[in-house]
Amino acid sequence: MSSVTVGTGAISIDDVVAVARYDAHIVLDEKALEGVAQSRAVIDALASDPNPHYGISTGFGALATTFIESDRRAQLQASLVRSHAAGSGAEVEREVIRALMLLRLSTLMTGRTGVRPIVAQTYAALINAGITPVVREYGSLGCSGDLAPLSHCALATMGEGDVRNAEGILMPASQALSEAGITPLKLEEKEGLALINGTDGMLGMLALAITDLKMLMTAVDISAAMSIEGLMGTDKVFAADLHALRPQVGQGQSATNLRNILADSPIVHSHAGPEDGRVQDAYSLRCSPQVHGGARDTIAHAELVANRELASAVDNPVLTVDGRVESNGNFHGAPVAYVLDFLAIVAADVASMSERRTDRFLDRSRNQGLPPFLAHEVGVDSGLMIAQYTAAGLVSEMKRLAVPASADSIPSSAMQEDHVSMGWHAGRKLRKAVDALSRVIAIELMTASRGIDLRAPLQPSPVTGAVITELRKNGVAGPGADRFLSPEIETAAELTLSGRVTAVAQAAATTPLI
Repeated sequence: MSSVTVGTGAISIDDVVAVARYDAHIVLDEKALEGVAQSRAVIDALASDPNPHYGISTGFGALATTFIESDRRAQLQASLVRSHAAGSGAEVEREVIRALMLLRLSTLMTGRTGVRPIVAQTYAALINAGITPVVREYGSLGCSGDLAPLSHCALATMGEGDVRNAEGILMPASQALSEAGITPLKLEEKEGLALINGTDGMLGMLALAITDLKMLMTAVDISAAMSIEGLMGTDKVFAADLHALRPQVGQGQSATNLRNILADSPIVHSHAGPEDGRVQDAYSLRCSPQVHGGARDTIAHAELVANRELASAVDNPVLTVDGRVESNGNFHGAPVAYVLDFLAIVAADVASMSERRTDRFLDRSRNQGLPPFLAHEVGVDSGLMIAQYTAAGLVSEMKRLAVPASADSIPSSAMQEDHVSMGWHAGRKLRKAVDALSRVIAIELMTASRGIDLRAPLQPSPVTGAVITELRKNGVAGPGADRFLSPEIETAAELTLSGRVTAVAQAAATTPLI
């Protein structure tokens, strides 16, 4: 996607990913800009009203009843941004900041915030120039929205604070804007507030996570299929009529993937006859569609919430369609925070099942005749023993990350903001969980591919065979004497999270994977 048009309508999750991750160019819809100008006229009229209007001629939060004279309001808006840019800790990832800025821009373009067109145009110019404000890890409570992260971005539009340019070089915002030919903003009534009230940070992280997790759900179906092959499991339990008895959508999708991946597997066919006396595979094999499918359905629910939020105009106060300026609570991040936490839970459970399949390969009492730890020279070599430790450690960490942030609240702003969502923290946890899940799946891919190689001369299915070939081509080697494993794990993880594993499998599949 080379460009994304931002107007009054909702942008999509794909739009967010295109701008945040792949630097798609932003185009502002001209008709929407006209609407922005029209709504600004309402704010200008209220600014001259002797009666106070929140965010226009008053202070903020607990100071909402303090009237501010007209000659101090520009300072009021600038002071708001400066004081709220109070983040601390490590820098937040570039893609998260770009997603956050795009989503704030999308709200500005609805015409419901009352900013001037130049504010939206400046925001778009920064994003298109590749200028990324330095946003710190800590500072948002998720209500009123992601105040501190958004304030760091708003500060950059004023030519203040620190940013990284398109090459990633850290510099003052004033220098970066000057080099890009962008004039710093001088904020007027309501504009500082409009730039910092929103769920954009947590929503941006949700959009990115949904994209990654949808891909990883296909990847984990692939890794499970490889484990079923390598552990001499059966594909009979994935029959369509069995899963029709429990018509959960995600379960059916996962079972369909497993059937299609294993359909032409010589390994599976080698023991599919009545001479195979085993009655049941372990749950980690047999129940893969139920667990992977439950995760898929949770992701679908999260996507529903995300799409609703992408269609929202989140600000406080907000300019209504009929010209009223009303205070509201739409900046509260609860709907987004909940699904961020849900996704961390399902990521942990999917990873837990994947790690159990990895562990089965290494135990000679459960791996159907393979050497202990898949070692080359048993007793001398440790094989993949410690790779499983790494997966186990990741799963343990993911269980801690699955503890919900949204169940917590801490009051702020002199008890005016006495219940907060912690959605930003839920998003930060989920990003770690998604990364960990990709690594656990990668270790299962490594382990299962070695197990399958050790089943030679039996051959895997065309789909899993293509994945094994891709791993080997990129330096993730097969059976052999002990070697430095960390680089292979990192390579497998990169192939997994980048989507390369799923792309290779899709190309080899006769029926598209879901």
